[in-house]
Amino acid sequence: MNFPYKAVLFDWAYTLVDLVNEEDRVALLGVYDCLKGMGHHDLPGFQQWYDTYHRLFFGMIEISRPTHREARFDHVLNFLLIQSNIQLSGKIRFEDLLKIYYDEIYSHRKVYPEMIRTLTELQKAGVRMGIVSNTTNPGFMKDYEQSLLGLDSYFEFSIYSSEVPYRKPHPSIFQLALSRLDLKAPDVLFVGDNLNADITGAQGVGMPAAWVNRTGKESPMGVRPDYEIKSADELLTLSTLS
Repeated sequence: MNFPYKAVLFDWAYTLVDLVNEEDRVALLGVYDCLKGMGHHDLPGFQQWYDTYHRLFFGMIEISRPTHREARFDHVLNFLLIQSNIQLSGKIRFEDLLKIYYDEIYSHRKVYPEMIRTLTELQKAGVRMGIVSNTTNPGFMKDYEQSLLGLDSYFEFSIYSSEVPYRKPHPSIFQLALSRLDLKAPDVLFVGDNLNADITGAQGVGMPAAWVNRTGKESPMGVRPDYEIKSADELLTLSTLS
């Protein structure tokens, strides 16, 4: 395979992985039941806990869009613990509560069918690969998800918006990835499903960008991906695309 780029950076959600169904209520209930089981019987009712979480978390998400400052689920969970006067003992750590939550969230997710073959062929061709993902999840949980889904052997590194100052499309997160690769922007292809965060963001620092458009959406005026693909395995014949 004569691939035209030295490296590929991938978005995560809806590019590599289908999130399928994020059942946050069930996930948060798992955390709540764990705390109840530890003897924290003075917790407020679950609906009150969930409503507080929902108001804070989705408020943070709304603010994150114009400011490019990422919302953080772990910060909201910590707020709930403080508000409920819960101090974790040696029996369970904060990280354990996060794992209970994210085990439920991640259990529904699926790698797109063509991805393993695509990543394997790129790897065989000597193409370097990394991930640049907007996420409200803590970085160590995203690493855990990557391992659960069998993808960690393909990527040199992963950069998560929850771990850096700004989320995509802010140029700093793309520039950090280029620094990690020690490559020039025109030599690195960015692959993502979001026209603003992924395509416009990558092109803004000089990277070519491939738009994964699985559902055949119309591209709005002014946004021109360098490539448009319906399936990630089209990357393997990229040199033949116009």
